[in-house]
Amino acid sequence: MKQTTKNLLIAVGLIASSSCITCVVLNAKSCDSGLKTQATPVMAPAPAGHVDLTDAAEKSVQAVVYIKVTQTGKTQRVTVRDPFQDFFGEFFGGGSQPQQREYKQPDRHGAGSGVIISSDGYIVTNNHVVGQADEITVKLNDNREFKGRIIGCDENTDLALIKIDAKDLPTLPIGNSDELKLGQWVLAVGSPLNLTSTVTAGIVSAKARSLGANGVESFIQTDAAINAGNSGGALVNERGELVGINSMLYSQTGSYSGYGFAIPTSIMNKVVDDLKKYGCVQRALLGVMGTDLSIYFDSEKAKGNELPDLGTVSGVWVDKVSDSSAAKEAGLERGDVLTMIDGKTISKMSELQEVLAQHRPGDKVSITWIRDKKEKSKTVTLRNSQGSTKVLEQVDLDKLGVSLKPASDQDMARMGIAYGLEIAAIRNGKMLKAGATKGTIILTVNDKQMHTTEDWEQAITEANQSTDRTLWIKALTQSGRKVAYVIDLNE
Repeated sequence: MKQTTKNLLIAVGLIASSSCITCVVLNAKSCDSGLKTQATPVMAPAPAGHVDLTDAAEKSVQAVVYIKVTQTGKTQRVTVRDPFQDFFGEFFGGGSQPQQREYKQPDRHGAGSGVIISSDGYIVTNNHVVGQADEITVKLNDNREFKGRIIGCDENTDLALIKIDAKDLPTLPIGNSDELKLGQWVLAVGSPLNLTSTVTAGIVSAKARSLGANGVESFIQTDAAINAGNSGGALVNERGELVGINSMLYSQTGSYSGYGFAIPTSIMNKVVDDLKKYGCVQRALLGVMGTDLSIYFDSEKAKGNELPDLGTVSGVWVDKVSDSSAAKEAGLERGDVLTMIDGKTISKMSELQEVLAQHRPGDKVSITWIRDKKEKSKTVTLRNSQGSTKVLEQVDLDKLGVSLKPASDQDMARMGIAYGLEIAAIRNGKMLKAGATKGTIILTVNDKQMHTTEDWEQAITEANQSTDRTLWIKALTQSGRKVAYVIDLNE
């Protein structure tokens, strides 16, 4: 559960156990999705003043699942001393010797929801529901249970795609979230507080809401009740179409008190397609950093400065333009105001992110901006984080050819280090070619300390998404000799 100073909470449920996942983090992440969905029947508009949601509710509960996750507790080695021997040692000399003991943390359990989007078992949920899970159990509305496996996760949008081995499953047709209107009726479907197959109703309260929770976001805001456990569940329109994946709630108490937030299908469709095809998201970047123009004006007012006449009162004020980016090539500069992209008027950063999230590197889009009260337009080619239009693939860890484990206390004491990952096994791969050997202790990767295997995996992921795609590794051999390796992930 994420939380900001405004009490934004991720709606992930907790199951009572010896140690539950609390998930509290300060400073809170149909088009051609490549997945088959059932055709949506055309429904006549409801009579004025009356909306019948019973058909949409019945369809939705059949395709929304309950997800239980388990994160296995890690075994840690701790140093302990006998306080009684230390006490008497002060009088009689000596004292206790430090002893090494292993301590296993309790398993942690959590729960959430998911939406079946294809009859062969593909399910969309939130990254914060399954991203750290070692075991996933999916329970259908008919009480059947299946083991789930992760196809891919995207932390930036807080979306994940999992799969169960089943056929002929009920699905939800995917609707177009761009067509949602303020005041339109929607249903939130999920398993709040472990109450499976729960449906609540409300209206669309706002669109393109930015909360600072994820790297990419443009939330649908609704007053349909969303509680812990709704995460990953469906936001459905009155026709029974999926228009969003429920993700967060606004609360001062930890439970529903007014507003929930869902990730729109306009973002979900492409993320899911990328996860299925590539295992990671092909994120297209324009190459600008900025803020909503309204926020820029507010900040200038706060400073007591005279407001500049930018020629517009709506758009995204550009603060920085990245080198080797599409924006740089187009000629954007600090102080410009983006007003349109891909034929869509933008008034805030979340709307810009939503449009970009629907594209891949290599796509061409038109952009319009204002400078000195004059409008400029240009067609640009979007790029990835490395400044190219190539497909970004996940690094195959097997190609590195090493198995790692935390360095033993004895080795760390002998070498005078406080952390490190030991190469427990090595075979033909990039690390062997670079000169690494069994027993070598890796200290840092790209200047980040290596305490756990998760640190290693995170460093590789970040390097894979960087411009040079290189691992700079500092290590010690078993003799204590300092060594360094350079691994080029492009090769």
